Amino acid sequence: MIFDTHAHYDDEAFNEDRDAVLKSLAEHGIEAVVNVGASIQTTKNTLELMKKYPFVYGAVGVHPSETAELNDHLFDWLRHVSEEKKVVAIGEIGLDYHWDEPEPELQKTWFVRQLGLAREKKLPVIIHSRDAAKDTLDIMKAEKTGEIGGVIHCFSYSLEMAKEYLNMGFYLGIGGVLTFNNAKKLKEVVAYMPLDRIVLETDCPYLSPVPNRGKRNSSLNLPYVVEEISRIKDVPAEQIIEITNRNAKQMYRLSL
Repeated sequence: MIFDTHAHYDDEAFNEDRDAVLKSLAEHGIEAVVNVGASIQTTKNTLELMKKYPFVYGAVGVHPSETAELNDHLFDWLRHVSEEKKVVAIGEIGLDYHWDEPEPELQKTWFVRQLGLAREKKLPVIIHSRDAAKDTLDIMKAEKTGEIGGVIHCFSYSLEMAKEYLNMGFYLGIGGVLTFNNAKKLKEVVAYMPLDRIVLETDCPYLSPVPNRGKRNSSLNLPYVVEEISRIKDVPAEQIIEITNRNAKQMYRLSL
C-alpha cells in the first residue's frame, strides 16, 4: 500500500469533506499519511488529526515563512508536543527566500534551533527549501544534519544538489511535480537516484499531478506519481509502491 509522507489535510481546502476523504484512503490503497505542521496553529491541527485517525501520523514544526511567530515560549511548546507518541518528525523546517519576509537571518536562526530540537528528540527532519539552495545546504552541513536524517520535501533543485543530499543519507520527497511537462530536472534526478531513497508525498492540497493539475490534491492522486516513477525507472508500479512504503517507514522509524 502507498505511504503519503507529506500532507496538509488540516488545510481549509478540506473543510467540507475532510472526514470523508480521509476515511476513503484505505479502500484506495493508501496505508498511512503524515500530516505536517507549518506553523503553531497547523501543528495544533496536526496533533488533532493524528489523534482522530489511526493511520495519520504527525510532524511538528514551523515553516520558514512562518518563523516570525516563534519565540522561546512557543519553541518550548514545540519541544513538549514533539514527545507525543505519533509524532514522527520535526517539520516542515528550512529556508524560503521566495518572499522578502521573514528576513533570512531570522529564518536561519529558527532553522538551526529546530534542527537542534530534532537531534535532541532523535527525530528525522522534513526540510523545506525554496530559492535558498546554498544556504540550506551550508547550514545542514554545518549542523551535521546527516546524523539526524530525514527528507528533502518537494525536491526541486539540480542533480548536483540531489547528489549532495543523497550522499548525506537523505531521502527525497517526490510528488505531483514529477508528472509536469516542464519537470525535466526532477525527472533527471529520479532517473539517477536509487529507489531506496525515494519517498512519495502529495503536499496536498497543493501540487496535484497531471491529469489533475490545478485541482485540489489528495493522497488518492499518488498512483499517477507512482506510474511516472515506474516509467522513468522501468520498474513495475507494484514494486515502486512496496519500496517507497518501506522507505517511508524506515525514514520515520515506524514498524507498522
